[in-house]
Amino acid sequence: MTTIPTVLQANKKALRKSIQARLRDIPPSNIQEQSQAITAQILSSPFFSRCKSVSCYLSMPTGEVDTGSLVSEIQGAGKTLYVPRIDRTLPSQMNFLQIYSREDLQNLPSGTWGIKEPNEEWKGGKRMDVLGEACEDLDLILVPGVAFDRSLSRLGHGKGYYDRFITNYTAKRPKPLLVALALRQQIIDGEVPMGDHDWKMDMVVGPDGIILANADTGANE
Repeated sequence: MTTIPTVLQANKKALRKSIQARLRDIPPSNIQEQSQAITAQILSSPFFSRCKSVSCYLSMPTGEVDTGSLVSEIQGAGKTLYVPRIDRTLPSQMNFLQIYSREDLQNLPSGTWGIKEPNEEWKGGKRMDVLGEACEDLDLILVPGVAFDRSLSRLGHGKGYYDRFITNYTAKRPKPLLVALALRQQIIDGEVPMGDHDWKMDMVVGPDGIILANADTGANE
């Protein structure tokens, strides 16, 4: 039996399709230029200097802010770095695992959608994950997405990985600062459609500046 999509799902799908078409037209050199500007803003920000543990996504080959230099700089700044790993044993689940060195980062294998992912083990031992009892609280999550608006709403790729992880994490730990990284073409003047379980960001960092929250953030009521 075919499920009829809700209005919300249809609106999300339409916006996602529109933005993805826009992203395909951006020259790689322009993505790199914007990514460098975004990286510089993150590294010079007070919230970054204060944090001790950071999760940052490893970017897809095309169509989003390139985090290659950013993750290297995070490690160089002495922060504890975690990156996403999709759990293939549990549908639509994602966790963050620690990266221990630049060599470790450089040698990560390609996983889902051509994105590099850590294996669960490193040098014969189990990698630290952010939900482990021995792990310190996560201070900052640098979040990808397809589209963002100026009220800090986020449209993801439709799998729900980040919204689900944030909900699970904050049920057990303090909420980390949620900072989205966005190309100019991903920041819209209209509104991103949001559902009950979608999380707003605390700020969106683009190449031309930082869009800040003007209200409390969290899962929509």
